[in-house]
Amino acid sequence: MAHGSSGLKRLIRELAKFGAVGGAGLLVNLGVFNAVRHLTDLQVVRASVIATVVAIAFNYVGFRYFTYRDRDRSGRTREMTLFLLFSAVGLVIENGLLYAATYWFGWDSPLQSNVFKFVGIGIATLFRFWSYRTWVFRALPAKEAVADAEAFLTVAEQSRRPEPQTAQRVS
Repeated sequence: MAHGSSGLKRLIRELAKFGAVGGAGLLVNLGVFNAVRHLTDLQVVRASVIATVVAIAFNYVGFRYFTYRDRDRSGRTREMTLFLLFSAVGLVIENGLLYAATYWFGWDSPLQSNVFKFVGIGIATLFRFWSYRTWVFRALPAKEAVADAEAFLTVAEQSRRPEPQTAQRVS
């Protein structure tokens, strides 16, 4: 049971970190979206795509260096390619819903646009969480994780050792 409990705790910690980065990314996304809508004459979905791209860049930094900093870093090109691929799918999910609301149903007031953008972000986030943790930021194989932990503990142990005392000369 202890192993299952520790796995659940890790998942909860991961969800909390993902949520923190995602929450900040949500604010970036909605902030850029509304700024572009109010400051330009771009159509709603184009403004949304710009905001989503800015949020994707913001989120990559947060996910790589906060949420998944302990994950495998050996294949950055592969990681970035998969991140961009899955982010593009999330972009289509998020903005597809906004497109449908705006152009199929005519729901395009600022409030309606923000509501459908928010709902689209929520649905896309479920897909992103699954794809990022499964394919992009993969867990280290157990052997490498143990080696990394042992190296960390060795460095920590060395930093706790007291400095050797040297005899002080009295003048």
